[in-house]
Amino acid sequence: MSGDSGLKSYKVVTYGCQMNVHDSERLSGLLEDAGYVKADPAAGDPDLVVFNTCAVRENADNKLYGNLGQLAPAKTRNEGMQIAVGGCLAQKDRDTIVRRAPWVDVVFGTHNIGHLPALLERARIEQQAQVEILESLETFPSTLPTRRESAYAAWVAISVGCNNTCTFCIVPALRGKEEDRRPGDVLAEIEALVGEGVIEVTLLGQNVNAYGSDLGDREAFSKLLRAAGQIEGLERIRFTSPHPRDFTDDVIAAMAETPNVMHQLHMPMQSGSDRVLKAMRRSYRQDRFLGIIDKVRAAMPDAAISTDIIVGFPGETEEDFEQTLHAVREARFANAFTFQYSKRPGTPAADMADQVPKAVVQDRYNRLIALQEEISWEENKKQVGRTLEILVAEGEGKKDDRTARISGRAPDNRLVHFEKPAEPVRPGDVVTVRITYAAPHHLLAEGPTLAVRRTRAGDAWEKRQATPAAKPAGVMLGLPTVGAPAPAPLAAPAGACCGD
Repeated sequence: MSGDSGLKSYKVVTYGCQMNVHDSERLSGLLEDAGYVKADPAAGDPDLVVFNTCAVRENADNKLYGNLGQLAPAKTRNEGMQIAVGGCLAQKDRDTIVRRAPWVDVVFGTHNIGHLPALLERARIEQQAQVEILESLETFPSTLPTRRESAYAAWVAISVGCNNTCTFCIVPALRGKEEDRRPGDVLAEIEALVGEGVIEVTLLGQNVNAYGSDLGDREAFSKLLRAAGQIEGLERIRFTSPHPRDFTDDVIAAMAETPNVMHQLHMPMQSGSDRVLKAMRRSYRQDRFLGIIDKVRAAMPDAAISTDIIVGFPGETEEDFEQTLHAVREARFANAFTFQYSKRPGTPAADMADQVPKAVVQDRYNRLIALQEEISWEENKKQVGRTLEILVAEGEGKKDDRTARISGRAPDNRLVHFEKPAEPVRPGDVVTVRITYAAPHHLLAEGPTLAVRRTRAGDAWEKRQATPAAKPAGVMLGLPTVGAPAPAPLAAPAGACCGD
């Protein structure tokens, strides 16, 4: 388990959104700071498995307990192995986890991830499960050690919690009220990341553009974008996920006027029906949402806009759904993360009357997918012939080995596959290509690469590869694979956690 080094090995399994992925990077950093090492998938069972959970989906608990059940034999075989459960589901279920899975050693919540090493040690000494759930944030996660997933791109949390009361979302109850970091702290973290070789940052918040409500400044978010834009060496700034209620003209102006803020926007719509939006307690209506889209496109004609949509919310009629289809046609999203409504225990919507039959939800979902696929393809075809700078990525192209291609992200975050250039390129480097083909979910550049720019980010990636001890602590999404090779890490869809 511990290997020849005598150090304890760990694995972190992550469910949910970017905020959870970011928290898992902090958990990995904490564990490595405490002397743990990332588990080698080929070396057998790790000494510690940490589940960082999500409570958004109706079957979240079934997934967790199923995976815990898979680990029970390993825990029996390996004396000293520990299992910890944290995140939103842990915050919600608390003592239930230990009752249903008594082989779990530690249960911790969303507000005290910094306590994990101490809780593990206490469980080891006392030989009994430790359950510690705090009701408010003790330490802002970004002050904790981290082991980043990427050498060239980084998440930066600017706030935690949410002040909204959407009837389908349980996240505010589990993450608490919004708390904002001081702008100077955020900018200092970004500057430190750039010093390490990072050239792209994504600003995170459950409701990222409400930033400033805790500081008493309604324009704090746009000011933060502009200030981050002044950091030398930072090439790309993104943010997720904003709320239409707080998407003001000063934010649009900051996006349009700050060169390294990307012309990409992910803004959850959830429904196109005013009646359903009211039932969801969303504080905007279709006209307001589409008006924001129009303003963004007027300021940034090349902007790629994506969204989240829930199909089959309680009481949704065919007329309501047709309004969603109308809004999708009008907005012409580059892509959309679409979800069939599922009950979140503890939310008002779970107890609403007129739950829509599964067959009806499935039919509407299929129709929405078909429409959005058509629009995504049409929008991607507009990229053919354009010359774009692509940030070379790691693990984005699942077929790259078979197709002799490399993959990366355009400034608007579209996925681009391109032919390997004669000159070696590394994740974090930037290539210039001409788009020759479009599919609904990616672009191809089939001709020769026009230019290759080696970057500090590529240098940082190369240095990480040459120093095994400095490799990132793996953060995975999906099912655990104890004793088997882990899949490549994937980023959760934007807005997939709470869909604000």
